Amino acid sequence: MVDGQRIHRTVGRESEGVTREQAERLIETLRTRAREDRLDLPTGRKMAPSFVSGAAAYIGRLSAEGGKGIERKSRHIEMRLQPFFGSFRIDSVSESSVREFVQLRRRGGAKAGTINRELATLSHMLRKLARWGVIAKDKVPTIERLREGAGRIVALSDGECTALLKAAREDQDGDVWLFVLICLQTSMRHGEARRLRWEHYDANRRRLFIPEAKAGERDQPIPPQLAAVLDDELRRRGVLGGYIFAGGTGSTTGYRHTFRKAFQRSVVRAGLDPMKVTPHVMRHTAITRLVKAGIDLPTIQRVSGHKTLSMVLRYAHVDGVHIDSAINHLGIAMPSSG
Repeated sequence: MVDGQRIHRTVGRESEGVTREQAERLIETLRTRAREDRLDLPTGRKMAPSFVSGAAAYIGRLSAEGGKGIERKSRHIEMRLQPFFGSFRIDSVSESSVREFVQLRRRGGAKAGTINRELATLSHMLRKLARWGVIAKDKVPTIERLREGAGRIVALSDGECTALLKAAREDQDGDVWLFVLICLQTSMRHGEARRLRWEHYDANRRRLFIPEAKAGERDQPIPPQLAAVLDDELRRRGVLGGYIFAGGTGSTTGYRHTFRKAFQRSVVRAGLDPMKVTPHVMRHTAITRLVKAGIDLPTIQRVSGHKTLSMVLRYAHVDGVHIDSAINHLGIAMPSSG
C-alpha cells in the first residue's frame, strides 16, 4: 500500500526460480523508495502526480506546442509504458524499474530497436516534465539504450526515385513534390526539410541554413538542379521570407508538421511498399548514392549532417557496386605455369 493505493507488481514466476524472499525484499525496497520520494518533491508540490496523469500532461503540452512524433509517442505510452508504469508516481520511475521494463519486453520477444524507441519516449517525457517543473530534475533516471545491430538500410534505386517524384508531382497536395525533391537531393532529415525558411536560402552559394539540426546548426549544400527549382518557386510565390512549407490554419509553429498522408499516397501511386518506404528512406537513398559515387566518408558526413563518422559508416554496404569496383584493384594475375 502506497498513499492509500494497493500496488500490484509481478516479480517473476516460481518456475523461473523467483523465491518468496526475493518478493518480500522487493516490497520493502519499494516501500522505502516511496517514503524517500515524499521527502524530495519540487518546491510547492505536496505530491507528485501519477504516471498516468504525468503522461497525459506531457502529450497535451507537446500537442499545444506543436511537438514532433506525438502520434508515435502516444502509442508507446498507451500500449507499452502505461501498462507497466501505470501504478507509479511519475517521480518514482527509477533505473531499476526501467531495467525491469526492459526485461519484461525482451521476454515478450520485442527487438532491441523497438524497446529503444519506447525508452526514448520515456526519457523524453521525464526530461520534459522536469523542465516544466512537474518533477525534480534529479528524479530523472539515466535510461540506457540497448545495443542494436546495424540493420538493413532501405534505399531507392534511380528508377524508384523518378517514379516517386512523378507520383508526388501528381498528388493533390501541392507541396509534397518539392518536399520529396529536397529530401532526395540533399540527404536532409524530413523534419529539417519541413522547417526550412526562404530567408535561409542562399542562391549564390547554393546553401540552405539549418538553425536547428540534430548535430547542431549547419549550412546544407544543394545541387544546382535543386537551386534552379527553388529559384523558380521563389519567383512564382513572390515572397521575401517565411517557411517554405507553411502550416495550415491552426498551426502554432508556422510550418507543416507532417507530409505523412501525402507521402504515403505518392509511395503507393509509384508502386512502392508504404510499409518500407518512409520519408526517412529518402535520406538513406541520398547518402547511399553518395557512397556509391565514391565520395569520401568525411565529405558525406559534411553533406548529411551526421554527428559522428561512425554513423556514416553504416552506409558503406558490403554488397555495393562501389565495393566490388574497389576490390577489383586488388586482383593480381597468376603467373603462367611452366
